[in-house]
Amino acid sequence: MTPVRPIVALCALGLASMPSFAATADDAAGLRAELDALKADYATRIGALEARIAQLEAAASNARQPAPAASAPPADATRSAATAFNPAISLIIGGSYTATSRNPDDWRLAGFMPAGGETGPGDRSFNLGESELTLAANVDPYFSATMTAAISGENEIEVEEAFFRTLALPAGFSAKGGRFFSAFGYLNEVHAHAWDFVDQPLVYQAFFGNQMAQDGLQVKWLAPTDLFLEFGAEAGNGDAFPATHRQRNGVNATALFAHVGGDLGVATSWRAGAAWLDQRATDRAYDDIDALGNPVIDAFSGTARTWIFDAVLKWTPGDATRRQLKLQGEYMRRSERGALAYDVDALDLAGGYRSEQSGWYLQGVYQFNPRWRAGLRYDALDSGASFIGLVDDGTLPVGAFPRLRVADPDRVSLMLDWNPSEFTRLRVQVSRDEARADGDPDRQLKLQYLHGIGAHGAHKY
Repeated sequence: MTPVRPIVALCALGLASMPSFAATADDAAGLRAELDALKADYATRIGALEARIAQLEAAASNARQPAPAASAPPADATRSAATAFNPAISLIIGGSYTATSRNPDDWRLAGFMPAGGETGPGDRSFNLGESELTLAANVDPYFSATMTAAISGENEIEVEEAFFRTLALPAGFSAKGGRFFSAFGYLNEVHAHAWDFVDQPLVYQAFFGNQMAQDGLQVKWLAPTDLFLEFGAEAGNGDAFPATHRQRNGVNATALFAHVGGDLGVATSWRAGAAWLDQRATDRAYDDIDALGNPVIDAFSGTARTWIFDAVLKWTPGDATRRQLKLQGEYMRRSERGALAYDVDALDLAGGYRSEQSGWYLQGVYQFNPRWRAGLRYDALDSGASFIGLVDDGTLPVGAFPRLRVADPDRVSLMLDWNPSEFTRLRVQVSRDEARADGDPDRQLKLQYLHGIGAHGAHKY
């Protein structure tokens, strides 16, 4: 074989394989182009997501900034989740089961004139409690309006609150008008479904018939300071115990109050307050019995002035939804001056009257689990020694006013509640009540349920 033939064969083989090599190179180039296109697409998408995140972070930052002061905010600035459905409607239903060792029908607060709204232990067995229907909305850029109706288990409907509130007053001022729970103390403004115990402390029952609503006008001023400082005044018609609606022009009940609060570190906050109430009563009647046990009606006319001091301390280490401790207390002292009439329907005798009465409570509630809370409350009253002119001058014996005998009622209560959601609360409460004149204890057991539906506003601090 000559050397030329192998060389020719190799050349022929190389020419035959060239199309295969060319095809492989074309496939690789196509795949690389597809990969580059995918990379560009993903880069575009990632850039769009990063821009969206930046927009959301900027919006959240702007929302945290304080709103600039304005005499009249634009209409769209007043709309919120609470007014997306106009008006916002909420309903609270509640009920209880009560067991007592003594007959609840003879429960009386010893040493105090009846206020008419005392609840005491309530009826035995199962009871439908108070249902609360609330409607609220912003009326316009300048006012909001709220109405709360209480529907009792006895099929009675009462307007608890119906008021307007300003939205655009300058310099930290706000005003409220209509019927509203007075802002004195701490617990008076809180609706029943938000109480930490089934019932009000004894001092609220004795001094205000459970809770005091004012028909009138309220003005508040919030100071522009780091420390929470709030001052307020109220003027009303006096149609709430211990006052009476006297059918006179002008103001028949006045309240002045101040609140201060702040933080102690990152886990503790506090608020304290003081208030003064000046109220007038004309023929404020109440039932009593005479020395022979016969029913009589007596009546007080004069002034009632009350001092209230309150304080609240909250400790929330870490996540407030898991653990929280709240300590709360109030002290009240009332001075009444005027005339006391005896047996207004028959003898109708009258003489001077003076009294100095006081009461207080202290309670602690500990949330030891996101759904469980336990609380302990002690409350007490001191009726003081009243001056009764008809007794002092010898016209009547001291036994003619059994309701006003010196007494010091007290009570201790323990509660445990379970909150499976923010709309449901189930509670058990046991109490040892020594409010009656004989001082014998009444052992009470209460089981309570509370359910809320609808758009309910936030509760106070």
